[in-house]
Amino acid sequence: MPKLTKSIVDAATPREKQFTIWCSELKGFGIFVHPSGSRTYFVDYRNRDGLRKRMTIGRHGTITAEQARKLAIATLGGTLKGEDPAEERVLRRKALTVKELCERYLAAADKGLILGKGDRPKKASSLYVDRGRISRHIVPLLGKKRVQSLNPADINKFVEDVASGKSATIEKTSKKRGKSIVKGGLGTAARTVGLLGGILTYAVDQGLIEKNPAHGIRKPADGVKKRRLSDDEYRLLGQILQENAADEQFETAVQIVRHLALTACRRGEAIRLKGPEVDVDGSCLRLNDSKEGASVRPVGLPVLDLLSPLLSDNEGGYVFKGTVEGKPLVGFPKLWKKLFKDTPLADITPHVLRHSFSSIANDLGFTEATIGALMGHSRGTVTGRYIHTVDSLLVMAADTVAGYIQGLLDGKKFRRTTYALDRASREAALARLYEQSISAEANKDGERIAA
Repeated sequence: MPKLTKSIVDAATPREKQFTIWCSELKGFGIFVHPSGSRTYFVDYRNRDGLRKRMTIGRHGTITAEQARKLAIATLGGTLKGEDPAEERVLRRKALTVKELCERYLAAADKGLILGKGDRPKKASSLYVDRGRISRHIVPLLGKKRVQSLNPADINKFVEDVASGKSATIEKTSKKRGKSIVKGGLGTAARTVGLLGGILTYAVDQGLIEKNPAHGIRKPADGVKKRRLSDDEYRLLGQILQENAADEQFETAVQIVRHLALTACRRGEAIRLKGPEVDVDGSCLRLNDSKEGASVRPVGLPVLDLLSPLLSDNEGGYVFKGTVEGKPLVGFPKLWKKLFKDTPLADITPHVLRHSFSSIANDLGFTEATIGALMGHSRGTVTGRYIHTVDSLLVMAADTVAGYIQGLLDGKKFRRTTYALDRASREAALARLYEQSISAEANKDGERIAA
């Protein structure tokens, strides 16, 4: 039994049946000589349970005898550590692809097993967006890769590809002559890699992988989130709305845009707003369903002045009625683009109005917690035990910000320092209210203990 070398392998004459040549120097290392003339290197070993296993190394010609020997040595060395190379190879072949993982993730989400913000099941609208990002970006770029083999370099490459538009395309829709334009960009890359990270976290929770390769990946900055309206742009916005308010085509869209500017509501929250959700006496919107679930949003008098006329004949339906009876204005996104087309504000989005609202509130001196409550952030809520005493301050804050923005929309010019309430006085009043609430709760606790 000779040492397996290139000359020995090349000299082997094929027979009618496959035969084996073993290496004299490395036990378990050999080569099959097939009737066709092809030759395949392999290695035999025993696993931790003492079972004999055989693993193919490669075909002669693709690798050399010396390369096959080194791989055989590495394989046999791994078995001494308790590894089972043949079994691991089978498992790798059966390992989930990213596409298959995404399918599992969506199936679990449909059953309410994937939790979003506030530990609530992901909403149908969020899953609709997730499906689009998965089918248009994640699957085309990473779908065939094995989940277990993903590494941070793959994720970084994915971010770069989405940002550069590698997955951009134009798709046909089910509608006649309908099309969907899939774009890339920094914002798309940031949001899509965020979803991918969530899917990989699901894989970790399911025991499919030990570590999330997307953890710690830096998301590209989304320029849209930094865009805010200047005072002059607010005045221009007011002018555009005023010029189109009487146009039957834009009448309802103009009302929605004004509502978005004065409340910082999200687009969907405004479009789907219903009459019973408007609490005029409480100066707030009591949204049954938002990104954070049920949400209470304090609003100012300019908002109530806008909404009150729309509630007079509303019987529990949508405040901003669509063209179809009983339906909201589903065509608002197209009307938005048409409204601002060929104007200096053609680049703004509803999110820009939301960001501008928070920026104005910050300019007027309100705290981050107050701004968060006005905008409905999940972390911007007020502790339930103090809600009745703090409500009035939140309404006051909402009225201050909405009043300032309404003034800008009406073309007014004023200094923020003179318009805003004195910050020190406001903070002192807030502190007194907290102290009174805490003292009242402490007294109640003391009475219960004494009883």
